[in-house]
Amino acid sequence: MSTVKEKLVKIIRGNADPDDLRKRGAKIGSNVFLYTSKIDKVHAYLLEIGDNVTVSDARILMHDASMKQATGYTKMAMVKIGNNVYIGADAIVLPGVTIGDNVIVGAGAVVTKDVDSNSVVAGNPARRIGSYDDFVEKNNKLIETSVITEKAALELSDSEKSELKKRIKDEVGFER
Repeated sequence: MSTVKEKLVKIIRGNADPDDLRKRGAKIGSNVFLYTSKIDKVHAYLLEIGDNVTVSDARILMHDASMKQATGYTKMAMVKIGNNVYIGADAIVLPGVTIGDNVIVGAGAVVTKDVDSNSVVAGNPARRIGSYDDFVEKNNKLIETSVITEKAALELSDSEKSELKKRIKDEVGFER
């Protein structure tokens, strides 16, 4: 059963449907959330996604038609995404890329080459900026001293948002 948040995000953004992608030949694991409609559905048979993956409003391409006019051909290649991966908003994953396990791809990153497991990558082109384990440890420590809300932003009343804004002010907060 979808949560209210998941339903609203689907209405606002439109999501790729894992079942539809599977019917098109993609291999998709469990606990996969695709908060995007920017996945190359025509070439879905070239896509593999592991377990526990979230794709924010990112683009995933298994084809490159940049030379179609000049050569008459479109390049195609597999995209493989491992387990425990988060791909941030407006990131682009290009054909032929393998993303390992325990990886965070930062918002806006352009992933042109393989990403090793236990990595955090960002930028254009995407480059390793740290390890996944260090990133998780750093944020777990930050959570211990930060403002926390158990509600998602879409579930907050106006008064709760106002109060949370006052409490966060010049620092970061976290929502469940």
